Amino acid sequence: MTSLTVSPCTDRAVWDDTVETLGGHPLQLWGWGELKSAHRWRAERVLVRDGSGTDAPIVGACQLLTRTLPGPLGDFVYAPRGPVLARDPQDSDLPAPAPAPGAIADAVAAYVHGSRRAVAVSIEPDENAGTVPLSGEWRESKTPVLPARTLILDLRKSEDELLAEMSKKHRQYIRKSGREETMEIRPVETLAQLDECLEVYRATSERADFGLHEDSYYHDAFTMLGDNSPVWAAYVDNAPVAFLFMAHSGRTAFELYGGMSETGQRLRANYALKWHVIRHMREIGVERYDFGGLINDGVTTFKTGFAGHENLLAGSWDRPGPGYKIWTEGLPLAKKIVRSLRRR
Repeated sequence: MTSLTVSPCTDRAVWDDTVETLGGHPLQLWGWGELKSAHRWRAERVLVRDGSGTDAPIVGACQLLTRTLPGPLGDFVYAPRGPVLARDPQDSDLPAPAPAPGAIADAVAAYVHGSRRAVAVSIEPDENAGTVPLSGEWRESKTPVLPARTLILDLRKSEDELLAEMSKKHRQYIRKSGREETMEIRPVETLAQLDECLEVYRATSERADFGLHEDSYYHDAFTMLGDNSPVWAAYVDNAPVAFLFMAHSGRTAFELYGGMSETGQRLRANYALKWHVIRHMREIGVERYDFGGLINDGVTTFKTGFAGHENLLAGSWDRPGPGYKIWTEGLPLAKKIVRSLRRR
């Protein structure tokens, strides 16, 4: 295997085509970086090639989000569900054998630490636990952003197979709420319609006691990711009673935000709504539906009824830089930044 080289990518079309070709996560798409860049972060995208020169095959890619920290700590650099790794070594455009995933992570970290002062490079690969062996220089993060424990549906299965994997109660509620004559499920197409959903979201956050971004953040997510960030809502009397805000790439659908009013709760609108979105993602060719994490709360109980299994991803890993011990053990700023990221 030749040496890996890392170079910036500044072309949105090239970047998104690369992420899609490699089967990457929607949080690695250009639009997600644009969203974060509009809200206190800087986004940088790098391509990992097996060899030097622009003709060398691309074997990985990583969108890096950077937050500048106070004092001498420098930057905190985070790759949401990255790096993206080449998944088919038999592809004629890839080297054989393909570079080890850990080598790609090392190359990205070396690029970051070689170009700036960074207290940590934090990665969360969208890969199963145990499939991304990392060198001993990596440390399991004490402040993970996205939970490694999640539920991922295989949308290559038939609808009947997906229904069969659900709990009996979930199948009953999907059918019952789907037959509700007063309720209609349709896409959210304008910012004014999104604002109606955000009213539902605020009420949901008050009931469940979780924090929200400002409205402009959700507006930017809706516009900057474009077709890759659809929103659906269940309506009663032309008012939303439940909504689901998604992000998706060609391979993976990922739940971002969702909420429900008291009327939606009574009608169990979230059952029919989620099944509607799952079916739509399957119909447009998406292969995986990620419920966005399981964290042992009431929402997790609802999610796990959609399948009889759970998934464990690779988790959060840090490549330390100068000041890392202060960052992880003595600085409240680390937890504050991670909390803001957890709102996605």
